[in-house]
Amino acid sequence: MSRHLLALLAASGLLLAGCSTISDGLDAINPFSGSAPKMAPLTPLKNPADIRLLWADNIGKAAAYTFTPAVVGNAVYVAAQDGVLARLEDGKTIWKIKTGQPLSAGVGANGRLVVVGTAKGEVLAFAAEDGKPLWQAKVSSEVLAAPTVGDEGVAVKSGDNRVFLLDLGDGGRKWVYQRATPSLSIRSAGAPVFSERYVFVGFPGGKLLALSVQNGAPAWEGTVALPKGATELDRVADVVASPVIDGSQVCAVAFQGKVACFDLGQSGAMIWSRDISSAVGLALDGRYLFVTDEKGAVHALDRLSGSSLWKQDKLVNRRVSGPAVRRGMVAVADAEGIVHFLSREDGSFVGRQKTDGTPVRTPVQQLGSGFLVQTSGGNVSAIEIQ
Repeated sequence: MSRHLLALLAASGLLLAGCSTISDGLDAINPFSGSAPKMAPLTPLKNPADIRLLWADNIGKAAAYTFTPAVVGNAVYVAAQDGVLARLEDGKTIWKIKTGQPLSAGVGANGRLVVVGTAKGEVLAFAAEDGKPLWQAKVSSEVLAAPTVGDEGVAVKSGDNRVFLLDLGDGGRKWVYQRATPSLSIRSAGAPVFSERYVFVGFPGGKLLALSVQNGAPAWEGTVALPKGATELDRVADVVASPVIDGSQVCAVAFQGKVACFDLGQSGAMIWSRDISSAVGLALDGRYLFVTDEKGAVHALDRLSGSSLWKQDKLVNRRVSGPAVRRGMVAVADAEGIVHFLSREDGSFVGRQKTDGTPVRTPVQQLGSGFLVQTSGGNVSAIEIQ
């Protein structure tokens, strides 16, 4: 972490005493303030690709939180801090409800269930078909990461870095996992990820854990980064973003650490690691791994060896989101709500799409043949590029 960024964190009151956290993804620092590093200017693109805005809607502001849309088939579930929760299909509102509580995280969903969380540790579940309330559960602290709905239950990571598995039917607690964490960590909006028998979760201290779906016991632990340095600030090395899984490979990235991939078939044996720091996330496709680093550069790595293929560094200090990859394009978004499309093969700029001008804090997502973004201002946009 640069000394300049540390100073911004401290001045913003985001560093708290004892067992405390640095604000989620570091996005609470105002990128437009006079003390923030100057964002790289955008130059006109030559022969940009044809971009279509398929539809756009506004769900409501995120305030200080991060809200991630849930995509299930052609249904998109979105939420806002004021408690609004909605289901959209092709840009049309199928249903919209008020949950009755301010929200701090969401959305998790499958074909039957839609789940959100609150700053008071409440987990609220609704019917995917019509938004009818189904159940409410309680975890140990604020919910900052979107709950994850799997076949075995709803996985929730609370702000105190505990992981809960709740029953799909009534929200009853099936198990809870807790581990010792460093005295200083980043507030994380990275959600748990299900894969067969395990729930994968990133933790402070640079650890990626595979927890048994059956009882929450750790099956294996992967070291993404090792904390190092003389001070607690220097030693912050947290897996903040959600891990990604494809085939027999699971990959994760740590802030002030590394990006690393592990073999699911060999009890978590590390395949490779590279020195890249990120708090916003990564994406996999059949050949490549894409990751946005802490300065806003987008990297493409060979997913089998970790060797560098290209680096796009012309978005520096633009507070670039985690990437998504689709149809030969890599999409990221920035603090001005602009979605940037890069060539998968060489990282060159292919196109841009403006939204509402507010930051995109969550990774871009795939939606059909295109991409989906939600801004902190509440704009939800489905975009396709030819």
